[in-house]
Formats: sequence, C-alpha cells, structure tokens
Amino acid sequence: MNKLPTQKSIIDAVIKGINQAKNNFLYWTNDRLYLSYAPTKMLSIHVAQEVSKIKNAPEIFIDATISDILRCSLKDRNAFLDYMDKHSIKEGVFSITLDKRFKHQNNNDSISKVIISVKNGIRNIKNEYTNEIERICKMLNSSKEEESSLDYGLYAFYTDLPKSARKKLQIRIPQIILSFNEIVKKYPNLKSSFKDNGIHEIKDIGEWTIGVYAIERV
Repeated sequence: MNKLPTQKSIIDAVIKGINQAKNNFLYWTNDRLYLSYAPTKMLSIHVAQEVSKIKNAPEIFIDATISDILRCSLKDRNAFLDYMDKHSIKEGVFSITLDKRFKHQNNNDSISKVIISVKNGIRNIKNEYTNEIERICKMLNSSKEEESSLDYGLYAFYTDLPKSARKKLQIRIPQIILSFNEIVKKYPNLKSSFKDNGIHEIKDIGEWTIGVYAIERV
C-alpha cells in the first residue's frame, strides 16, 4: 500500500492545476476571458491531472458521492447513513476525492483520505461558500467510535476581478477566509490553514489569485 503524498505536495499540485487551467483557458480564448467564465469542472480536471503527476500519487475520483466517501472512510462501512443523519449531511458530491493506492481485493475495499471542493469565481462572502466549509467540517468531525480514515479536506478556489472593482482582492480574500475561520471554530477538534499563490495584477485588465483552505483534525 503506497503512502499518501504529503499535504504540502497535494496543495502545491492543486494550485499548479488551477494555474494551468487559467493558462489554458486564456490561450483558448485568445486572452479575452477570465478563467472565472469557465465551468468549475475545467478546474477540477486540471487539478486531478497535476495530482496524478505526484510521485506515488493517490487514487483520484471526480464527483464521488458523500455516501461512497463515507462508506470508504468509516470504520463500519455500513454506518454511513447513520453518520449522515447524525451530522445532518445531505447526499451530494465532492469535486475530487483522494484514496489510498493499493491492489484491491474486491470492489468495496477503497480507503478515502482527502476530500477536495473546487470552486470558481469566488469574490464575496456567500452562504454557498460557508455552507461548503461546514460540509467539509462535518465530514471530518467523526468521533473515536466512528474512526474515519479521512485526513483532511481542501477548499480550493480561483478568483479574479476587473480593474474597475472598487474593493480589491487584498481586502476581499482576508474577509472570505475570516468567514471560513468562523465556521471551523465551531468544531473544537478541527483546525484550518490557508495558502495562496499571491495576488497577481494584469496591466489595464485586473487581478487574480488562487487559494487553498485546508481543514484537518487537531
């Protein structure tokens, strides 16, 4: 069974993947459209490609359902419905799920380790975004009795602004991250961190950045 790559290497690959999506989208549109005009799936596919290049890369799944992720992470594989009910989690999908890579003995022995939510065009604080942070927290907030194999969750996003925007990313991003921190604070056994690739300016056009918000157990 391969050891999962470090969290740093995964986060670096996520940022690199979204950056590559930006480069490709600008090339395909002759520099006429921001990446924020692209479907989120485009970001997810590029992220998955970059993660797959990591040495001893994990198994990668796009749009895995919550029930499948819980089934592949809880000690009791049949307890996923009880877990969803207990933690008030509705069925849905996560953009990318990373599993341990090993030779499988059957079709029900996968082990999920990382969940990644990829979002595009984030510019303001919205319930849609904070609700997703809370959903990640609920997936990681297992008790000792439940013993989940999930190590951490990532909320990865791309954002850009036109030059005419009055409130710049230097102000917006800290406000968005603060709203995420307020959600994580409600879970004493979880902690968070944030990494971005800096705010980049495009002369006479605007600015953009890529961020990855990580949530893990204390």
